[in-house]
Amino acid sequence: MSRQSDPSKGPSADRIFATLRQPALTGRFVRPKVEVLRGPDAGRTVEGGETLSVGTAPDNDLVLTDPNVSRYHLEFRPDSEGIAVVDVGSTNGTHIAKIAIERARVVPGATLRIGETVLKVVDGTDTPIELFDAAEIHGFVGHSPAMRRLMAQLAKAAVTEVGVLLNGETGVGKEVAAQALHKASPRKNGPFETIDCGALAPTLIASELFGHEMGAFTGADRRHTGAFERASGGTLFLDEIGELPLTLQTSLLGVLERRVVRRLGGREPIKVDVRVVSATHRDLRAEVNTGSFRADLFHRLGALRVTIPPLRERKEDLVPLVEHFLREAGSDLAIEDLFAPTILDQMRAHRWPGNVRELRNFVDHVLSLGEPGPLDDLGSPAGASKTAGDGSAIAWPPALLEAEYRGARDRLLREFEREYLVRLLDRAGHNVAEAARQSKLSRAHLFELLKKHDIKR
Repeated sequence: MSRQSDPSKGPSADRIFATLRQPALTGRFVRPKVEVLRGPDAGRTVEGGETLSVGTAPDNDLVLTDPNVSRYHLEFRPDSEGIAVVDVGSTNGTHIAKIAIERARVVPGATLRIGETVLKVVDGTDTPIELFDAAEIHGFVGHSPAMRRLMAQLAKAAVTEVGVLLNGETGVGKEVAAQALHKASPRKNGPFETIDCGALAPTLIASELFGHEMGAFTGADRRHTGAFERASGGTLFLDEIGELPLTLQTSLLGVLERRVVRRLGGREPIKVDVRVVSATHRDLRAEVNTGSFRADLFHRLGALRVTIPPLRERKEDLVPLVEHFLREAGSDLAIEDLFAPTILDQMRAHRWPGNVRELRNFVDHVLSLGEPGPLDDLGSPAGASKTAGDGSAIAWPPALLEAEYRGARDRLLREFEREYLVRLLDRAGHNVAEAARQSKLSRAHLFELLKKHDIKR
């Protein structure tokens, strides 16, 4: 059964892609298939495509009428070892036996309960799948089947105006994918503008998106052209779109529907011709469930939704990425010239929590200093505490321990705060919203600390 769609939202990405042809290799996957054993929709059996989404919203593959099921409840995804089940932020949860799960791997015959509905995973159809016929598309690199499939989707989407929503953890390369989409499109000679919705204070986002006239607010001493105007004729990339305040989501939806912007403090409507690509590390379906993200904007932005897998799930991309970074740096060294076999083994074992961005920083470190930098989760010195001869956790400087208490404490706190913030921003890829989440600080407090220590984002 194919994905159900709302005709009022225009042609689906699947129907658009069906009319296109792109040279590709072929892989195979087993389509997820489920049967409703119990609940208001008992007796139904649905087979998905590359994924199978379940919920009460009409654009799910399996649309349920159970009132205890969320609009977007869960998704089945095939992987190399079976079928992955992912709860996408449902209200009442997904249960296997009596255990609530967020993500699990199941095999045919497994049953799950959502609300008053029981689902059974059954054998699906073995299906061919298109893979891109190269390991790179305009700087977006990947050798693994998952990345080749993703690149085939990007190549097809590039020649359309369909909205593309890129999902993935921080550092996986969402902006690089957006740039590749732009460079492969008919808009490639137009501008490519980026707005990071997570790095801007909420009061500045509207001005950055739509612009403002002189005198529109305190401090607006000149006219400012917004990103929609600057990107006209090209592509606007909205990074961390999930951070956009609800009030601005309404304004953004209006611009996307009417193709017209009005600067803050302005009266004249300005026509814009922009292709919007957006990205988030969140699953916006969970935000739709809670009402913190508009469902109509979600559909407008994500006619095609693709997920870039983390680097730890595609270790076969490690060497091609290192070679790509070496070429970009102008180095003609082979990977074996830089990394001993033991280091390569450590790199393959490393989980790369910072994903491709962390790998690039690692390669840059080697090129700059001639030796590998530390890999924290392999027992390296990075982040390790110093050990004093008496067994204490830290070898404190004697001058600090002998100083007046309050002054020593204040100095140590200042040094800790600054070092913590620098490392925090580095881990979060200089994304303030992600840094706030990792540190459990509010964005406002984090902004205050950055300002206090004069740390530039």
